[in-house]
Amino acid sequence: MLRLVKFLVVLAVLAAVAVFAGYRYWESRLDAPLSVEEETLYEVPRGAGYNRVIGDLDARGVIEDEWAFRLLTRVEPDTIPQLRAGEYMLEPGMSGRELIELLGSDRVVTYPLTIPEGWNFRQMRARLDAAPKLESRTADLSDEEIMALIDREGRHPEGWFFPDTYRYHKGMSDVDILRQALARMEQVLDEVWETRSDDLPIETPYEALIMASLIERETGAPEERREIAGVFMRRLERGMRLQTDPTVIYGMGERYEGRITRADLQESTPYNTYTIDGMPPTPIAMPGRASLEAAVDPLPGETLYFVSRGDGTHHFSRTLREHNNAVNRYIRNR
Repeated sequence: MLRLVKFLVVLAVLAAVAVFAGYRYWESRLDAPLSVEEETLYEVPRGAGYNRVIGDLDARGVIEDEWAFRLLTRVEPDTIPQLRAGEYMLEPGMSGRELIELLGSDRVVTYPLTIPEGWNFRQMRARLDAAPKLESRTADLSDEEIMALIDREGRHPEGWFFPDTYRYHKGMSDVDILRQALARMEQVLDEVWETRSDDLPIETPYEALIMASLIERETGAPEERREIAGVFMRRLERGMRLQTDPTVIYGMGERYEGRITRADLQESTPYNTYTIDGMPPTPIAMPGRASLEAAVDPLPGETLYFVSRGDGTHHFSRTLREHNNAVNRYIRNR
């Protein structure tokens, strides 16, 4: 009887050792590095479950011990996250457990999409359409239909999308980017408007947005923005036409081919500030924060005119005579 008890004890110990050894071996297979020698993009399809993904990873040779991953559903089911659809970057040296944790996380691969300051809405739409792996839901829609889709029905789209670099992942659409850029512009415009100077000739945030778009298109030199704004504000106060070339170009639309003529300057369009009083009816571009800030805090002074020097900066003048001399110097002689 005693021998039987000893035998059973030994048998139990051996079984426990075998179970422990088997468990440790199973864990070692989950902790083993993936079979990838370089960064590898892997996509979890929408609606794919754990077993389907494990089978696919095995078929692709990413993991070597499919059984170990399937056993996880029985031994430690609580450690398996809800997998999320999207693209993930698998790294050399990553373990199986790290892989499972990654595929249930929000660390999906993202792509940058840059909307430069000074672009118009037509250019933004073209970039959205060309963005890789970004679903296009607006390609066949009119501008008016797009604004209705993002809950701004009746609003002209120009100027309302903040120029910046946005990041997206596969599964997102151009509507997602538009909503982000719209919300950002509305937020920044509200913030800037609260800091406005007193006695401005503009009365609403939208007028500030229009003015900022003119400033954005007139100069890329940061030190000039407030001075450009000052010239425009003083001309508005005196009832002088703004006479800014970018409004002519915007009014020409796709007819613009790189230069404007005297006939273009004289053509009557809703945007041509050589022929209309005050500002154009809408922005002509998407201004950045610096131009928005300049629009509500123009530089005081007496200048009323400016002309391009041809190097990205401008010559500012107080009188028409001085301005004409500058035009002869920088434009006609050139």
